[in-house]
Amino acid sequence: MSNSQRSEAGPHSTDQLAAGQQAAGKPEESKWAAGQLAYVLDDEPQVRAIVRKILASIGFLSQEFTGPVALFAEMKKTSPELIVLDLALGQSDAVEVIRYLETFRYKGGVLLISGRDYATLSDIQRIGEQRGLTMLPPVQKPFRAADIKNSLAAAAAHEGQPPSKGPAPDPSDKGEAWIDPVEALQNRWLTLWYQAKIDLKSLTVCGAEALLRARHPERGIVSPTNFLPARNSGVYQPLTKFVVLQAMADWENFAAQGQPLKLSINVPLATLQLPSFVELIRNARPKRPNFPGLIIEVTEGEMLLDPSGIREIATQLKLYNVALAIDDFGGARSSLAWLRDLPCVELNLDRGCVSGCAADSAKQLVCAAAIELAHGFGLTVCAKGVENVEDLRTLIDLGCHSVQGFLFAKPLDPVSFVTMLIGRSAESARQAGIRAAMRGVSSSRPDGEADGSAIGR
Repeated sequence: MSNSQRSEAGPHSTDQLAAGQQAAGKPEESKWAAGQLAYVLDDEPQVRAIVRKILASIGFLSQEFTGPVALFAEMKKTSPELIVLDLALGQSDAVEVIRYLETFRYKGGVLLISGRDYATLSDIQRIGEQRGLTMLPPVQKPFRAADIKNSLAAAAAHEGQPPSKGPAPDPSDKGEAWIDPVEALQNRWLTLWYQAKIDLKSLTVCGAEALLRARHPERGIVSPTNFLPARNSGVYQPLTKFVVLQAMADWENFAAQGQPLKLSINVPLATLQLPSFVELIRNARPKRPNFPGLIIEVTEGEMLLDPSGIREIATQLKLYNVALAIDDFGGARSSLAWLRDLPCVELNLDRGCVSGCAADSAKQLVCAAAIELAHGFGLTVCAKGVENVEDLRTLIDLGCHSVQGFLFAKPLDPVSFVTMLIGRSAESARQAGIRAAMRGVSSSRPDGEADGSAIGR
């Protein structure tokens, strides 16, 4: 922090900061668990010492850092539950750190502290929230112990633990430390797993979504939340190349064993728009006559950023038997009005509105409206995150074409996946049980077959 910034923030004398060890009034009781780890990033040693002392008084273990480089290096080894972050850090600042934490997919809490005006603190707080981070109520310098304790307590009070704004946890995510995606590519740790897509007319497998995993030599299977960068990262270009080439190689293997189903992959908009992407697809797609094509899933939010550009890309990809699907539809920013203009063949309902739709009338209304409109535009609909028979019944009655979810199948490695396909029967015991549970459900089904061939009959 520069001298001018220190002056603007106000002097931080020992007496003032020592006041941080005495609460002016009793603070709320913090609900953060004892023994959790906190990193303190501030360029003033006196501030770091005071913050660490306050954190220790409520059970935190802590480490201090003068700059972000050392903190980032340590985070690759151990990710903390809390980061206390100053706004100005000499040659860096809180916004740069927040950008990195987004790339890192950091899941803990971030507590901003600064002598800057509260408006600036609030602006940077919003930047963190917009990037998906869990931002605690900020604290201005000079502060008291009660200020920090109350910020932690306010954040924890929501559910008795630090809040999380990230996606639902992946079942294979066991809290692994961050893995550098470049390192994972170079060391050939990456692999694709596949989750079956179930046709609701026949209750058979009609496709599969390729999901990225890392097979670490020491940590085993690592989920993408622990190595995927932010969606605008340049690392996605080599990552996408890997996904396309590996998915097409796996399809060749599946087809050779009598399972030529249609696969889908996820691609961020920035990578999709690169001139090299279409060339990659052109060269990688299988030349077999029974290749059913490929579906590329792009999130609804990204599609809305450039509808006209997406339309041009979709038209070009169609020449190579590749189509686009709208992914994560049904979130807070969903816009049914845009659906007509998006050049896609499939709409994927977000698990947030699918899970519990049988009992939640608001979720059911969102699903019903999206499905009805998709039918009107000639799109098929796939519901993701189906985990119980009640939701499945509801989706069938609403006219959904296909589903993904743990009710039918979890993601599997390629060998296990093709083994499941070969051994799966249309009248397997599991499917028979589901059919029995769904007796009495309306026999009406959406017009048209689901994409790809229903297999395993």
